[in-house]
This record gives sequence, C-alpha cells and structure tokens, in this order.
Amino acid sequence: MNRRNTPTKEAILAVLSNSKKALSQDAVEKQLNIKINRATIYRVLNRFCEDKLTHKIVGEDGKQYFAICKPCNKLSETITHHFHFRCLSCDTIECLQVPVVYAVPNGYEVKNANCVLTGICKNCK
Repeated sequence: MNRRNTPTKEAILAVLSNSKKALSQDAVEKQLNIKINRATIYRVLNRFCEDKLTHKIVGEDGKQYFAICKPCNKLSETITHHFHFRCLSCDTIECLQVPVVYAVPNGYEVKNANCVLTGICKNCK
C-alpha cells in the first residue's frame, strides 16, 4: 500500500536507519529532533512493520523494539525468521545472522516467530 510520506515518518525512519541496534518507542522519542506524541510514534513504527520497512522484536519483558535489520540482508531471502540477542548488561538488542531451526507438529503452519536470546553480548563480556 502506498502511504503518504510525512516529516514525522522521515524523522522516525532516520532515527532507526542511524541506529545499529533495535530501539524501543522511548529510545526513538529521545532521539527525535522534533516533538511527536507517543501514540503517533507507535502508529508510525507499527506501519513500518506492516510495510516491511522494519520488524518488531518483543523482549521477554514484553517491551517492543523496532529495527531496520541491516544484517538480515545477508541471509537467504527464504529465511524470514531469525534470532535476536538482548544483552542484560548494555540492553542492546541485535539481529543474529543465523537461521532459526525449529520443528512443529504436523498440521501446524508457522506465520511468525519471536526468538529473543538473553545474556551478555560479546562487547560486554
């Protein structure tokens, strides 16, 4: 679906594009150069997900993070699900460049997978 481009969308997309990690709505809001209300930021972030510009990662604490997954471009196009890693020390969430391997019982069809591993990242270790 073609959506109208607005200064709000451009500002939020710029914040995500310049980040090397997934960002929560709060983190996006703090980095914006313009004042945008919280509901608008969430709406734009979720539309970016619908339009496949970004993807949403839900942490084990239920908090939502959004990312433009640059490393995922290196993965095979047939791999739509991948693991994420959240560092308990620096709170960074990043995409891991490995395919998700899982099995489900016959008759089930997986449409989405949310895989977040938690621990200490290589930079904090």
